[in-house]
Amino acid sequence: MKILLKNLNLLNPEQKINHESDLLIEDGKIIELGSNITSIDSQTKTFDFTGMYCVPGLVDMHVHLREPGREDEETIETGSNAAAGGGFTEIACMPNTNPAIDSAEVVKLIKDKAKNHLVNVHPIGAVSVNRAGEGLSPIAELVDAGAVAFSDDGVAVKTSALLKSAMEYCLMFDKTIIDHCEEICFSDGAMNEGFISTLLGLPPLPSVSEDLIVARDILMAEYTGGKIHIAHISSKKSVELVRNAKGKGIKVTAEATPHHFTLTDDVLKNYDTNFKMSPPLRTEEDVQAIISGLKDGTIDCIASDHAPHSVEEKEMEFIYAPNGILGLETELALCLNELVSKNHLTLDDLVLKLSINPRKILNLPIPKFETNELANLTIFDPEKIWTVDVSKFKSKSKNSPFDKRLLKGASVAVINNSKMFFENKFTDI
Repeated sequence: MKILLKNLNLLNPEQKINHESDLLIEDGKIIELGSNITSIDSQTKTFDFTGMYCVPGLVDMHVHLREPGREDEETIETGSNAAAGGGFTEIACMPNTNPAIDSAEVVKLIKDKAKNHLVNVHPIGAVSVNRAGEGLSPIAELVDAGAVAFSDDGVAVKTSALLKSAMEYCLMFDKTIIDHCEEICFSDGAMNEGFISTLLGLPPLPSVSEDLIVARDILMAEYTGGKIHIAHISSKKSVELVRNAKGKGIKVTAEATPHHFTLTDDVLKNYDTNFKMSPPLRTEEDVQAIISGLKDGTIDCIASDHAPHSVEEKEMEFIYAPNGILGLETELALCLNELVSKNHLTLDDLVLKLSINPRKILNLPIPKFETNELANLTIFDPEKIWTVDVSKFKSKSKNSPFDKRLLKGASVAVINNSKMFFENKFTDI
């Protein structure tokens, strides 16, 4: 089957491409690109994407799919559907499942359930067995099965000794450790420590909790020569620590989430648990530090930390409700609204943060706009106005703090694995 995509604004900063072009795709491969493609027949399906951008398929390297163990909240299929709806062709799933992703069998289960989907699902292996922090997972076995990185996400790697061993093992396979930076002795906190937590009478979680683990992880990366990736960075001091470490040539990368550069702890005044997350929402000063880190390259990429929860769980009292929000279906729009529209990032910068850099961190192939290349691409309309409606989400859960928010910019179509998602339908191409 042939499909012709007309009048696209092709954008790929890795190839230094930024111009208008048509794309002709056959059997999932790009067979021609250029202006006014006419080498088509009556069977070719044509789409006009005038005014829209086509970029290498977006990647979210921090997603919770809940399967195996909590299929009532999300499954590999529903999470992948949500990813496609949000404009993503590839996602990496975190290991805090039940059982954890600490064996080849669980990695193979996830890859098997995802193999016929448009969205590529890349499992992240647990650093420690059952994420308990007591013994190292079988790193080599997990890499061989398809793990792209390692994390005990949900908690920090428990001890410095365990982190050292994990980094040394991962060095052999050129894999990175992704760490949830939170000092465990502060884990009883429910929100950022500050004026608002005092006002609301909620147990505080100070930003130094994150800073302590970020500093430890950087020191260990420097000592071992290993690679560390700071998940969902949220504090001003942590951004400074990463910036300084990069200046010394230490192998550290970092990601930021849309909620951490969009919201502050001020939104918690009505005790809405859809705003409860870990790390917690912090201050305006922290938000500006994250934006500065994105602008100067200290923060390499943007990820959603997509964390589905059931309605029943989120409707508990604030201190008992679980941390986490949905993110896949609002991520691109929030980035366009909060970063591009406000001139913090260019579209080229955004493509680096959402497509190119995550692949570099995880050692994944970077799609190219070239003939005979597999089509792995995202098409988005930067001018589309829409209102977030969680009832229409493809995710199995509905815990988004952005429900009813008016946004500008949205994914229109994604193509990958010889499949296309367009107008709310999956089609083989």
